[in-house]
Amino acid sequence: MRLGLSLGYQTAWSTPADHLALAQEADRLGYSVVWAAEAYGSDSPSMLAWMAGQTERIDVGAAVMQIPARTPAATAMTAATIDALSGGRFRLGLGVSGPQVSEGWHGVRFAKPLARTREFVDIVKLAIARKEVAYDGEHYTLPLPDGPGKALRLGFHPPREHIPIYLAAVGPKNLELAGEIADGWLAVFYAPEFAAEHLASVSAGRAKVDKDLAGFDVVPSVPVVVGDDVASCAELVRWYAALYVGGMGSRQQNFYNQLATRMGYGDAAREVQDLYLAKRQRDAAAAVPMEFIDRTSLLGPKERIAERMREYAASGVTTLSVTLFVADRDSGVQTLRTVAEALDLSGVGE
Repeated sequence: MRLGLSLGYQTAWSTPADHLALAQEADRLGYSVVWAAEAYGSDSPSMLAWMAGQTERIDVGAAVMQIPARTPAATAMTAATIDALSGGRFRLGLGVSGPQVSEGWHGVRFAKPLARTREFVDIVKLAIARKEVAYDGEHYTLPLPDGPGKALRLGFHPPREHIPIYLAAVGPKNLELAGEIADGWLAVFYAPEFAAEHLASVSAGRAKVDKDLAGFDVVPSVPVVVGDDVASCAELVRWYAALYVGGMGSRQQNFYNQLATRMGYGDAAREVQDLYLAKRQRDAAAAVPMEFIDRTSLLGPKERIAERMREYAASGVTTLSVTLFVADRDSGVQTLRTVAEALDLSGVGE
Protein backbone atom coordinates (compact mmCIF):
# COMPACT_ATOMS: atom_id res chain seq x y z
CA MET A 1 0.00 0.00 0.00
CA ARG A 2 1.27 3.45 -0.94
CA LEU A 3 0.56 6.83 0.65
CA GLY A 4 -1.11 9.84 -0.91
CA LEU A 5 -1.98 13.33 0.30
CA SER A 6 -5.43 14.81 -0.28
CA LEU A 7 -5.25 18.60 -0.07
CA GLY A 8 -8.85 19.39 -0.99
CA TYR A 9 -9.42 22.91 -2.26
CA GLN A 10 -8.57 26.37 -1.03
CA THR A 11 -10.58 27.58 1.95
CA ALA A 12 -10.66 30.62 4.20
CA TRP A 13 -8.14 28.93 6.49
CA SER A 14 -5.67 27.62 3.88
CA THR A 15 -3.32 29.22 1.37
CA PRO A 16 -1.64 28.01 -1.83
CA ALA A 17 1.70 28.37 -0.02
CA ASP A 18 0.52 26.02 2.74
CA HIS A 19 -0.61 23.44 0.21
CA LEU A 20 2.65 23.69 -1.71
CA ALA A 21 4.70 23.20 1.47
CA LEU A 22 2.72 20.08 2.34
CA ALA A 23 3.05 18.73 -1.21
CA GLN A 24 6.80 19.28 -1.13
CA GLU A 25 7.12 17.52 2.23
CA ALA A 26 5.06 14.60 0.93
CA ASP A 27 7.38 14.49 -2.09
CA ARG A 28 10.45 14.32 0.19
CA LEU A 29 8.84 11.59 2.30
CA GLY A 30 8.10 9.36 -0.70
CA TYR A 31 4.32 9.77 -0.89
CA SER A 32 3.13 8.55 -4.27
CA VAL A 33 0.59 11.25 -5.16
CA VAL A 34 -0.84 14.58 -4.05
CA TRP A 35 -4.46 15.31 -4.93
CA ALA A 36 -6.20 18.67 -5.34
CA ALA A 37 -9.96 19.12 -5.49
CA GLU A 38 -12.48 21.64 -6.78
CA ALA A 39 -16.08 22.53 -5.99
CA TYR A 40 -17.04 26.13 -6.77
CA GLY A 41 -13.91 27.91 -5.59
CA SER A 42 -10.30 27.14 -6.48
CA ASP A 43 -9.92 24.80 -9.46
CA SER A 44 -7.79 21.67 -9.32
CA PRO A 45 -5.70 21.86 -12.54
CA SER A 46 -4.29 25.30 -11.76
CA MET A 47 -3.14 24.13 -8.33
CA LEU A 48 -1.70 20.90 -9.74
CA ALA A 49 0.25 22.58 -12.54
CA TRP A 50 1.72 25.00 -10.00
CA MET A 51 2.73 22.19 -7.64
CA ALA A 52 4.04 20.00 -10.47
CA GLY A 53 6.62 22.65 -11.32
CA GLN A 54 7.87 22.74 -7.73
CA THR A 55 8.04 19.03 -6.89
CA GLU A 56 10.27 16.27 -8.22
CA ARG A 57 8.85 12.75 -7.97
CA ILE A 58 5.36 12.82 -6.53
CA ASP A 59 2.42 12.39 -8.91
CA VAL A 60 -0.16 15.18 -9.07
CA GLY A 61 -3.77 14.10 -9.24
CA ALA A 62 -7.13 15.79 -9.78
CA ALA A 63 -9.62 14.65 -7.19
CA VAL A 64 -11.52 15.74 -9.08
CA MET A 65 -11.91 17.72 -12.27
CA GLN A 66 -15.66 18.19 -12.52
CA ILE A 67 -17.29 16.69 -15.57
CA PRO A 68 -19.94 19.44 -15.91
CA ALA A 69 -17.27 22.15 -15.70
CA ARG A 70 -15.49 21.37 -18.98
CA THR A 71 -15.99 19.72 -22.32
CA PRO A 72 -14.30 16.34 -22.71
CA ALA A 73 -11.85 17.85 -25.21
CA ALA A 74 -10.89 20.69 -22.86
CA THR A 75 -10.36 18.16 -20.08
CA ALA A 76 -8.11 16.08 -22.33
CA MET A 77 -6.12 19.18 -23.32
CA THR A 78 -5.59 20.13 -19.68
CA ALA A 79 -4.68 16.59 -18.64
CA ALA A 80 -2.19 16.18 -21.49
CA THR A 81 -0.65 19.59 -20.78
CA ILE A 82 -0.12 18.96 -17.07
CA ASP A 83 1.23 15.50 -17.88
CA ALA A 84 3.76 17.12 -20.21
CA LEU A 85 4.68 19.85 -17.70
CA SER A 86 5.19 17.28 -14.93
CA GLY A 87 7.10 14.73 -16.99
CA GLY A 88 4.32 12.13 -16.95
CA ARG A 89 3.18 12.56 -13.33
CA PHE A 90 -0.48 13.50 -13.81
CA ARG A 91 -3.52 11.45 -12.74
CA LEU A 92 -6.96 12.47 -13.98
CA GLY A 93 -9.74 12.06 -11.45
CA LEU A 94 -13.24 12.79 -12.71
CA GLY A 95 -16.62 13.19 -11.05
CA VAL A 96 -20.06 14.48 -11.93
CA SER A 97 -20.27 16.58 -8.74
CA GLY A 98 -23.86 16.90 -7.48
CA PRO A 99 -27.05 18.40 -8.83
CA GLN A 100 -26.74 21.62 -6.84
CA VAL A 101 -23.27 22.46 -8.18
CA SER A 102 -23.80 21.00 -11.65
CA GLU A 103 -27.03 22.87 -12.30
CA GLY A 104 -26.52 25.86 -10.01
CA TRP A 105 -22.89 26.71 -10.77
CA HIS A 106 -22.19 25.20 -14.18
CA GLY A 107 -25.66 25.31 -15.70
CA VAL A 108 -25.45 21.65 -16.76
CA ARG A 109 -28.36 19.29 -16.19
CA PHE A 110 -27.48 16.49 -13.77
CA ALA A 111 -29.71 13.88 -15.42
CA LYS A 112 -28.18 10.54 -16.51
CA PRO A 113 -24.81 11.03 -14.78
CA LEU A 114 -23.57 7.49 -15.51
CA ALA A 115 -24.22 7.69 -19.25
CA ARG A 116 -22.64 11.14 -19.41
CA THR A 117 -19.57 9.92 -17.53
CA ARG A 118 -19.13 6.97 -19.88
CA GLU A 119 -19.25 9.16 -22.99
CA PHE A 120 -17.03 11.82 -21.40
CA VAL A 121 -14.32 9.25 -20.58
CA ASP A 122 -14.57 7.74 -24.07
CA ILE A 123 -13.81 11.11 -25.65
CA VAL A 124 -11.02 11.98 -23.20
CA LYS A 125 -9.30 8.68 -23.98
CA LEU A 126 -9.60 9.27 -27.73
CA ALA A 127 -8.09 12.73 -27.45
CA ILE A 128 -5.19 11.84 -25.15
CA ALA A 129 -4.28 8.91 -27.42
CA ARG A 130 -4.13 11.44 -30.29
CA LYS A 131 -6.83 9.64 -32.22
CA GLU A 132 -9.27 11.53 -34.39
CA VAL A 133 -12.06 12.70 -32.12
CA ALA A 134 -15.31 11.72 -33.79
CA TYR A 135 -18.12 10.62 -31.49
CA ASP A 136 -21.83 9.98 -31.86
CA GLY A 137 -23.37 9.62 -28.43
CA GLU A 138 -26.55 10.52 -26.60
CA HIS A 139 -24.88 13.39 -24.74
CA TYR A 140 -21.91 14.31 -26.92
CA THR A 141 -21.70 14.53 -30.71
CA LEU A 142 -18.38 15.48 -32.29
CA PRO A 143 -18.13 17.14 -34.66
CA LEU A 144 -21.53 18.78 -34.57
CA PRO A 145 -23.63 17.65 -37.55
CA ASP A 146 -24.56 19.89 -40.47
CA GLY A 147 -21.96 22.53 -39.65
CA PRO A 148 -18.38 23.57 -40.39
CA GLY A 149 -16.82 21.46 -37.64
CA LYS A 150 -14.34 18.71 -38.48
CA ALA A 151 -12.93 15.81 -36.52
CA LEU A 152 -9.60 16.85 -35.00
CA ARG A 153 -6.82 15.23 -33.05
CA LEU A 154 -4.75 16.60 -30.16
CA GLY A 155 -2.26 19.06 -31.59
CA PHE A 156 0.84 18.00 -29.67
CA HIS A 157 2.44 14.78 -28.43
CA PRO A 158 2.03 14.33 -24.64
CA PRO A 159 4.51 12.03 -22.89
CA ARG A 160 1.93 9.23 -22.58
CA GLU A 161 -0.85 7.94 -24.79
CA HIS A 162 -2.80 6.91 -21.71
CA ILE A 163 -3.12 8.99 -18.55
CA PRO A 164 -4.52 7.10 -15.52
CA ILE A 165 -8.20 7.91 -15.09
CA TYR A 166 -9.97 7.69 -11.74
CA LEU A 167 -13.66 8.05 -10.96
CA ALA A 168 -15.01 9.53 -7.77
CA ALA A 169 -17.79 7.05 -7.10
CA VAL A 170 -20.16 6.41 -4.20
CA GLY A 171 -23.15 4.36 -5.38
CA PRO A 172 -23.03 0.74 -6.57
CA LYS A 173 -23.71 1.53 -10.25
CA ASN A 174 -21.06 4.24 -10.33
CA LEU A 175 -18.59 1.88 -8.66
CA GLU A 176 -19.29 -0.72 -11.33
CA LEU A 177 -18.71 1.91 -14.01
CA ALA A 178 -15.39 2.85 -12.40
CA GLY A 179 -14.29 -0.77 -12.55
CA GLU A 180 -15.25 -1.00 -16.20
CA ILE A 181 -13.82 2.21 -17.68
CA ALA A 182 -11.28 3.62 -15.21
CA ASP A 183 -7.89 2.78 -13.73
CA GLY A 184 -8.83 3.61 -10.16
CA TRP A 185 -11.52 4.60 -7.67
CA LEU A 186 -11.49 7.73 -5.52
CA ALA A 187 -13.39 6.80 -2.38
CA VAL A 188 -14.74 8.83 0.53
CA PHE A 189 -15.92 7.63 3.96
CA TYR A 190 -14.19 4.33 3.22
CA ALA A 191 -14.32 1.85 6.09
CA PRO A 192 -12.42 -1.45 5.78
CA GLU A 193 -15.32 -3.18 7.53
CA PHE A 194 -17.66 -2.33 4.65
CA ALA A 195 -15.20 -2.50 1.76
CA ALA A 196 -16.18 -5.93 0.44
CA GLU A 197 -19.57 -4.69 -0.80
CA HIS A 198 -18.04 -1.70 -2.57
CA LEU A 199 -15.27 -3.72 -4.20
CA ALA A 200 -17.75 -6.34 -5.35
CA SER A 201 -19.38 -3.64 -7.47
CA VAL A 202 -15.98 -2.58 -8.82
CA SER A 203 -15.14 -6.21 -9.58
CA ALA A 204 -18.39 -6.60 -11.49
CA GLY A 205 -17.34 -3.73 -13.73
CA ARG A 206 -13.86 -5.17 -14.21
CA ALA A 207 -15.37 -8.51 -15.22
CA LYS A 208 -17.25 -6.79 -18.05
CA VAL A 209 -13.92 -6.03 -19.71
CA ASP A 210 -12.29 -9.34 -18.73
CA LYS A 211 -10.18 -7.84 -15.94
CA ASP A 212 -9.83 -8.38 -12.22
CA LEU A 213 -8.75 -5.97 -9.49
CA ALA A 214 -5.04 -6.47 -10.25
CA GLY A 215 -3.60 -3.09 -11.20
CA PHE A 216 -6.76 -1.21 -10.23
CA ASP A 217 -5.96 1.60 -7.77
CA VAL A 218 -8.30 1.81 -4.76
CA VAL A 219 -7.76 5.28 -3.29
CA PRO A 220 -9.77 6.36 -0.25
CA SER A 221 -9.33 9.87 1.11
CA VAL A 222 -9.05 9.32 4.86
CA PRO A 223 -9.04 12.00 7.57
CA VAL A 224 -6.06 11.71 9.92
CA VAL A 225 -5.59 13.22 13.38
CA VAL A 226 -2.60 12.23 15.49
CA GLY A 227 -2.93 12.37 19.26
CA ASP A 228 -3.04 10.36 22.45
CA ASP A 229 -6.82 10.53 22.96
CA VAL A 230 -8.91 8.99 20.18
CA ALA A 231 -12.14 10.71 21.17
CA SER A 232 -10.46 14.11 21.15
CA CYS A 233 -8.99 13.39 17.73
CA ALA A 234 -12.44 12.47 16.44
CA GLU A 235 -13.83 15.85 17.45
CA LEU A 236 -11.77 17.51 14.73
CA VAL A 237 -13.38 15.29 12.07
CA ARG A 238 -16.94 15.50 13.40
CA TRP A 239 -17.85 18.79 11.64
CA TYR A 240 -16.54 17.51 8.30
CA ALA A 241 -18.62 14.34 8.60
CA ALA A 242 -21.72 16.33 9.51
CA LEU A 243 -21.26 18.65 6.53
CA TYR A 244 -21.16 15.78 4.05
CA VAL A 245 -23.72 13.46 5.62
CA GLY A 246 -26.06 16.28 6.57
CA GLY A 247 -25.58 19.16 4.19
CA MET A 248 -23.81 18.13 0.99
CA GLY A 249 -26.81 18.01 -1.31
CA SER A 250 -30.54 18.20 -0.82
CA ARG A 251 -32.73 16.09 1.43
CA GLN A 252 -33.80 14.09 -1.62
CA GLN A 253 -30.33 13.62 -3.12
CA ASN A 254 -27.32 13.42 -0.80
CA PHE A 255 -24.97 10.67 -1.95
CA TYR A 256 -22.97 10.72 1.29
CA ASN A 257 -26.08 10.38 3.41
CA GLN A 258 -27.10 7.41 1.27
CA LEU A 259 -23.64 5.90 1.71
CA ALA A 260 -23.84 6.20 5.51
CA THR A 261 -27.25 4.53 5.36
CA ARG A 262 -25.86 1.62 3.32
CA MET A 263 -23.11 1.27 5.92
CA GLY A 264 -25.74 0.70 8.61
CA TYR A 265 -26.02 4.22 10.05
CA GLY A 266 -29.42 5.09 8.57
CA ASP A 267 -31.06 6.42 11.74
CA ALA A 268 -28.05 8.58 12.60
CA ALA A 269 -27.76 9.79 9.00
CA ARG A 270 -31.38 10.95 9.00
CA GLU A 271 -30.91 12.75 12.32
CA VAL A 272 -27.71 14.45 11.17
CA GLN A 273 -29.42 15.60 7.97
CA ASP A 274 -32.53 16.85 9.77
CA LEU A 275 -30.43 18.89 12.18
CA TYR A 276 -28.07 20.23 9.52
CA LEU A 277 -30.84 21.34 7.18
CA ALA A 278 -32.54 23.02 10.15
CA LYS A 279 -29.31 25.07 10.47
CA ARG A 280 -28.42 23.35 13.74
CA GLN A 281 -24.92 22.45 12.60
CA ARG A 282 -23.48 22.06 16.10
CA ASP A 283 -26.20 19.55 17.01
CA ALA A 284 -25.73 17.79 13.68
CA ALA A 285 -22.01 17.37 14.38
CA ALA A 286 -22.76 16.00 17.84
CA ALA A 287 -25.15 13.46 16.30
CA VAL A 288 -22.51 11.83 14.07
CA PRO A 289 -21.73 8.46 15.67
CA MET A 290 -18.23 8.12 17.08
CA GLU A 291 -18.07 4.65 15.51
CA PHE A 292 -18.70 6.07 12.03
CA ILE A 293 -15.93 8.65 12.46
CA ASP A 294 -13.47 6.11 13.81
CA ARG A 295 -14.17 3.57 11.07
CA THR A 296 -13.64 6.11 8.31
CA SER A 297 -10.61 7.94 9.77
CA LEU A 298 -7.11 7.39 11.14
CA LEU A 299 -7.19 8.57 14.75
CA GLY A 300 -4.89 8.35 17.74
CA PRO A 301 -1.22 7.62 18.34
CA LYS A 302 1.13 6.32 15.69
CA GLU A 303 0.82 2.70 16.81
CA ARG A 304 -2.99 2.74 16.52
CA ILE A 305 -2.79 4.36 13.10
CA ALA A 306 -0.33 1.67 11.97
CA GLU A 307 -2.71 -1.07 13.09
CA ARG A 308 -5.56 0.59 11.26
CA MET A 309 -3.39 0.83 8.14
CA ARG A 310 -3.03 -2.95 8.16
CA GLU A 311 -6.82 -3.20 8.06
CA TYR A 312 -7.05 -0.76 5.15
CA ALA A 313 -4.44 -2.71 3.19
CA ALA A 314 -6.13 -6.04 3.94
CA SER A 315 -9.45 -4.65 2.69
CA GLY A 316 -8.00 -3.87 -0.75
CA VAL A 317 -6.69 -0.31 -0.51
CA THR A 318 -3.68 0.28 -2.74
CA THR A 319 -3.16 4.03 -2.17
CA LEU A 320 -4.13 5.45 1.21
CA SER A 321 -4.55 9.21 0.75
CA VAL A 322 -4.67 11.15 3.98
CA THR A 323 -6.56 14.37 4.58
CA LEU A 324 -4.88 16.42 7.31
CA PHE A 325 -7.03 17.86 10.08
CA VAL A 326 -4.42 20.17 11.57
CA ALA A 327 -4.15 23.71 12.90
CA ASP A 328 -1.27 24.97 10.78
CA ARG A 329 1.42 24.15 8.26
CA ASP A 330 3.98 22.95 10.82
CA SER A 331 1.59 20.50 12.43
CA GLY A 332 0.64 19.32 8.96
CA VAL A 333 4.25 18.59 8.11
CA GLN A 334 4.65 16.69 11.38
CA THR A 335 1.50 14.70 10.71
CA LEU A 336 2.80 13.72 7.27
CA ARG A 337 5.97 12.45 8.91
CA THR A 338 4.06 10.51 11.55
CA VAL A 339 1.86 8.90 8.91
CA ALA A 340 4.95 7.82 6.94
CA GLU A 341 6.44 6.36 10.13
CA ALA A 342 3.16 4.56 10.84
CA LEU A 343 3.23 2.98 7.38
CA ASP A 344 6.75 1.72 8.02
CA LEU A 345 5.62 0.34 11.37
CA SER A 346 2.60 -1.35 9.80
CA GLY A 347 4.69 -3.44 7.45
CA VAL A 348 2.21 -3.04 4.56
CA GLY A 349 4.00 -0.28 2.65
CA GLU A 350 5.56 -0.80 -0.76
